[in-house]
Amino acid sequence: MTAGLLELLRARDPQAIDTVVRNQSQPLYRAARALGFDESEAEDLTQETFRVFLETLDRFEGRASAGTWLTGILYRKARERRRELARDLQCDLIDEVMESRFDRSGKWRNPPEDLQVWVASKELGRAISVCLKKLPDQQRAAFLFRELAGMNSSEICGALEIGSSNLGVLLFRARNRLRECLEARGWKND
Repeated sequence: MTAGLLELLRARDPQAIDTVVRNQSQPLYRAARALGFDESEAEDLTQETFRVFLETLDRFEGRASAGTWLTGILYRKARERRRELARDLQCDLIDEVMESRFDRSGKWRNPPEDLQVWVASKELGRAISVCLKKLPDQQRAAFLFRELAGMNSSEICGALEIGSSNLGVLLFRARNRLRECLEARGWKND
């Protein structure tokens, strides 16, 4: 980042801030979606990331790009949000879920259209989701940032505050663990 842009940001220059927001909104939103958040939660996380960015600009030294700094903030906010969601999920009542999807006789209120295709895709999706959740946080984030958000190595390293060799190890282990987990669940690449 140029020293001039950094000074403008620290001075809370509206044009400089607008430039960063315009340039980084989509990448941050994609990263949040890659981490498994729905559209609404991804938008909230993106906004929260920019709020924290503005609050912490005085600590931003400019050694990394604004995008890397913002992705790091997003990653930490995503971890906080997951902890919040986990607490909220513990409070969900199974009766509410069952009543919303099935009638009193146990039949679907809105059945899936092509049940066999739906079941196969849902099973694979569930298997991938379960396997991703089993990965350690940094492995999962590195894998999702790379594969779903399409971030490059330097962006991921900056966001996770790791070196490139560590990133290689994280991605290698994440891919191997995902493969092993999916194979153990019956999803083999024949």
